Amino acid sequence: MSVIELKVPSPGESVTEVTIARWFKQNGEVVEKDEVVAEIDSDKATLTLNAEESGKIEILVHEGESVPVNSVVAKIDTSVKPSTFTKKDTHTSEKTTEHTPSVTSQESVIVTERKETIASPAAAKMMAEQNIKAEQIQGTGKNGRITKQDVLKYIASGFPKAQDSLITSFGGNRETSRQKMSSLRKAISKRLVSVKNQTAMLTTFNEVDMSAVYNLRNKYKDKFKEKHGVSLGFMSIFTKAVCSALQIYPAVNAMIDGDEIVYHHFCDIGIAVSTPKGLMVPVIRNAETMSLAEIELKIKELAAKAREGKLSLQEMEGGTFTITNGGVFGSMLSTPIINPPQSAILGMHNVVERPVAVNGKVEIRPVMYVALSYDHRIIDGRESVGFLYKVKEMIENPVRLIFNGKEPDEILLDL
Repeated sequence: MSVIELKVPSPGESVTEVTIARWFKQNGEVVEKDEVVAEIDSDKATLTLNAEESGKIEILVHEGESVPVNSVVAKIDTSVKPSTFTKKDTHTSEKTTEHTPSVTSQESVIVTERKETIASPAAAKMMAEQNIKAEQIQGTGKNGRITKQDVLKYIASGFPKAQDSLITSFGGNRETSRQKMSSLRKAISKRLVSVKNQTAMLTTFNEVDMSAVYNLRNKYKDKFKEKHGVSLGFMSIFTKAVCSALQIYPAVNAMIDGDEIVYHHFCDIGIAVSTPKGLMVPVIRNAETMSLAEIELKIKELAAKAREGKLSLQEMEGGTFTITNGGVFGSMLSTPIINPPQSAILGMHNVVERPVAVNGKVEIRPVMYVALSYDHRIIDGRESVGFLYKVKEMIENPVRLIFNGKEPDEILLDL
């Protein structure tokens, strides 16, 4: 019998321990070479564990357990091939394997249900928020996998079963439940507390009239999507505005390193993305050199990888400035927390029609409140307020933004 060991890969140099988040195979099942068999969480990223050869898998570690990097979490008997493996063999092997972890009957049921009703991360998050059980939805993805579209379709239908279960679950009982914090969630909590304790963080606010952006999008959205294959969103326009403002106020793009201030002559913009596992911040490198379409395509690519847990460490490391958009969840106003070692972060919020004074008259305009949290040790009030006002100016005059700070007539006249 030829047996190979599956070891935990290293997510990065500073990571010594990881958590087995989920097994995609049951003990004793047959696996194909290069097939994903497990999902692994660390405080840096989420990784997958792939089968190095085909054969029968022997799982040595339970879901939720933390193990050292490079430790053996499973074995594969390569003498058992997919063509010779039967369902009967599966049950036999599960009963006779010596190293099989002890599993209660309740855990077995949970594993079986998870196996039969696997949902994508985005779908799982939405189901948890709406208190929808997996068995209530018919998955249309591969092997019956529940997709985000399946959940949206179910919600649109009224999901009476989910509503009934919601009423039942809050029917006056005194029950509680506990869930172990993931490595990523623990890392996020430590970083957020350290920022509050180790920086002189302040927040300044302003409001942005989004009328010009709305007009620009309405005028060119069809041509933009037809040419570039992606929709024109707010995030790319804000990213370009931020890059322009950072050139005028370089301290906002700097960081403290000991007794020195490091000024970055490039804009690596972090885009905060909410995922089922927590907030992740993939980075767009040299955003100052990119077009609106290139930024939109990169944001779409990184956001999809973040929600699927496929971001690499390289895609999350670094970053000189961060943008977070709470408006997608309906936030009116907030004070975002700095992403260390950066010195500032811009918070976007929802767009609401508000009465504003325009040339002595009251008009209804789409308005967004924006917030800049900054480290007062390196950024003074003049710079923080000036930076945020420059972003406001750029957003309210996107034509000027696209033409690098000049009006088209000024470019024509070489002014």
